[in-house]
Amino acid sequence: MSAPSVSVIVVSRGRAADLPLCLLGISQLDFPLFEVVLVADEAGLEAARGLPFFDELKTVTFEEANISKARNLGISEAAGEIVAFIDDDAVPEPTWLRYLTAGFSEPEVAVAGGFVRGRNGISFQWKARSVDCFGDATPLDVSEDKISILTPTNGRAIKTEGTNMAVRRDVIAQMGGFDPAYRFYLDETDLNYRMMQEGHRTAIAPLAQVHHGYKASATRRQDRVPTDLTEIGASLAVYLRKFAPKAQHKVTFAKARKEQRVRALRHMMAGLLEPRDVSRLMGSFDKGVEVGSQRAISTLSTIPLARDGFKPLTQRFKGQHVIVEGSWFKRKALRQMAMETVRNGTRTSLFIFSPTLRPHKVRFTKEGVWEQTGGLFGRSVRAGAHVLGVTQKKRVAQELKRLAKLRDFPPKV
Repeated sequence: MSAPSVSVIVVSRGRAADLPLCLLGISQLDFPLFEVVLVADEAGLEAARGLPFFDELKTVTFEEANISKARNLGISEAAGEIVAFIDDDAVPEPTWLRYLTAGFSEPEVAVAGGFVRGRNGISFQWKARSVDCFGDATPLDVSEDKISILTPTNGRAIKTEGTNMAVRRDVIAQMGGFDPAYRFYLDETDLNYRMMQEGHRTAIAPLAQVHHGYKASATRRQDRVPTDLTEIGASLAVYLRKFAPKAQHKVTFAKARKEQRVRALRHMMAGLLEPRDVSRLMGSFDKGVEVGSQRAISTLSTIPLARDGFKPLTQRFKGQHVIVEGSWFKRKALRQMAMETVRNGTRTSLFIFSPTLRPHKVRFTKEGVWEQTGGLFGRSVRAGAHVLGVTQKKRVAQELKRLAKLRDFPPKV
């Protein structure tokens, strides 16, 4: 079966500095047929104009702080069989779409989700989860390297993360897309629950991975400290009104409020918030619950077919993934070498190890290089033991084995 056509939808607001990196990563995807629909504010579109492939993007100007409306606008412009979603502060591994779309070879699969790595590029932020009518998500035990086709059971929907998910375009369009009553929180969870109610199955693809930067936004700082909880409270109120027994709303609000207060107090104990900030945050949560209890819940209408045809992004990167590696003392020359290979149209991974026990980090650079740094004797996977007494060659071989399926490294290096 040939790969489906995919529309990758990126929504961006207030992150003009981060958006180009996301789009650069998307441009390196190893997938035969995909287009990019960018729904962004003016600042984001201006930042994206500096990219050499900007004219190949479908763009929509949208300034409102409502990710559900923005995603629906993206769906309305999408002409692919599958619509995939990634946040503007995330970067996909080159094989992302290949793994994310593989489950759609099964006709009963309507939605797919992958694993999300956190800021250090090594640890996972989210894997597979299920979610109930109260919005509580719990981990699912699934394979770490093979696709799992899951059927929701016992009133628990299969959770997909908004920064790493894909849906059949005809299914999500018929459902009316995302509910605009959710401005940024629980929007994809609402979709997951409606998918469950309609009897759709979900593919969890662990090797479909994105790196989530979790950057600052209008409601949180760069250090992840929240600045406003209004929309969290409001979205929870909307979600409960739609799916949960009314008799249990009060206890659910109390539980959620306690969790948010503990979170705020933890930041205060770390010196990141003052006592008055905690009171202000809890006040914003309470206000949000009140707002969400009165907010209109839309009657969703079918999203029509895209007005324009499919607009594929030109494949700029070909050939096998190049590996550049060496010691910390040669890092300047190694980085220059890696940048040159990217400029020549080859996906590139750079490994620079210092003679230390430093934990490893992975980042996608603004030059388009996948760079991993850390100590020769330090850990990459945080659950693993410290690696001691290894040579440069052996350590590189270990990391190549860990990443082989994500990067399509050549069999022998």
